[in-house]
Amino acid sequence: MLLAERLHAEGPRTWVMGIMNITPDSFFDGGRIADLDMAKTVAGGMIANGADILDVGGESSRPGAEPVPVEVEWARIMPVVESVVPLGVPISVDTYHAETARRALRLGARMINDISALRHDPEMADIVAEAGCDCVLMHMLGTPRTMQISPRYNNVIDDICAFFDERISFAVRAGIREEALWLDPGFGFGKSVGHNLAILRGFRAFTRFGRPLVIGTSNKSTIGTVLDLPVHDRMEGTAATVAIAIANGASCIRVHDVRAMTRVARMSDAIVYGLST
Repeated sequence: MLLAERLHAEGPRTWVMGIMNITPDSFFDGGRIADLDMAKTVAGGMIANGADILDVGGESSRPGAEPVPVEVEWARIMPVVESVVPLGVPISVDTYHAETARRALRLGARMINDISALRHDPEMADIVAEAGCDCVLMHMLGTPRTMQISPRYNNVIDDICAFFDERISFAVRAGIREEALWLDPGFGFGKSVGHNLAILRGFRAFTRFGRPLVIGTSNKSTIGTVLDLPVHDRMEGTAATVAIAIANGASCIRVHDVRAMTRVARMSDAIVYGLST
């Protein structure tokens, strides 16, 4: 069963995607997971605290980040994917490289989280289609290295919706089942503070696609700008963005602090969906 189908079958509950950056230079947790033992500890903690998916990445996508070769990316994530797949929680791999995706899926990954929305590597769509796996299509202007250089939109919500229309059509033509697609508006990826806040206010517009919606606001610079806080002091701001996103239709929150944000999600779910214990 596709993860998107499982999410739907389980009813109205926001899923939590725990971020595992196996990188030295990610903006929040670069270098935190320095070896395989630490990776297993972090993964186990996230699972114990409510993670529904673990998202493993080997290349930083922070603003200004330089790309890394595929073999470097793979060397970083391979032992981690191999060791956490047996833990039983679905593994997503955050990559826009087709070869990395191919290898990770062979090891048991269930989802490809492609920040380029299948635009970077011409082989990626074929690999996702052949595997029949879930795939996140994220909106981004340019590349991580260039995306924050004066981003402009006619209307950020309308422009992202048009992007999703085109990318969904492309994916389906490539043989990917529409039921496998998740959508992420790319909070912080080629957006100003105003654009990011507008995405949260207008998030419900993205529900018209009928696909699970992912939001990744965790500890990002927009929160730091609004609250005038450094990167490791943004938990309350992250919580506010998570709650607002869930109230406006988010299906999955991509977060660093799984324990705290799972609690925020469960409380938000109880309000939005009328859930009770």
